[in-house]
Amino acid sequence: MNRRFAILALAAGLAACQRREDPQAKANADEGAAFLAKNAKEPGVVTRPSGLQYKVIRSGPETGAHPRPQDEVRVHYEGTLIDGTVFDSSYRDGAPVVFTLGALVPGWVEGIGLMRPGDEWYLYIPPKLGYGEDGQGPIPPNSVLVFRIELLGVLPHAEPPKMG
Repeated sequence: MNRRFAILALAAGLAACQRREDPQAKANADEGAAFLAKNAKEPGVVTRPSGLQYKVIRSGPETGAHPRPQDEVRVHYEGTLIDGTVFDSSYRDGAPVVFTLGALVPGWVEGIGLMRPGDEWYLYIPPKLGYGEDGQGPIPPNSVLVFRIELLGVLPHAEPPKMG
């Protein structure tokens, strides 16, 4: 019986340790919230109800279609952390990239969905619309992401058939 109790106590202790907040994740969240609050007051920055912020650098023709999640988008982009650290860049890689919009982080889906071909914008993506509490690769937990994005083209795809 004592051994069973010890194992249960150990498991409960490990679970409690895993629930402790990562101090760096908390610091990133606090720093990101302060950045977004300050950025929201900058000229030209628009804050959406979701928390996504954007700033138009250049507008393309107003005749282009807004991409939908099922569409493929051809973009040039650079992603940085709020300290300016570049974590990904098609400019650096030397060629634009094609993505299915709906397969990307929610901040890209929302932000690029507002753009038209020829537009160049900055997107300021809060953690909940990016990689959240987990982060990913070189992106630390609770990071605000800043993207410069040029929407070069949209390859429309039909809506998937509705089941039922």
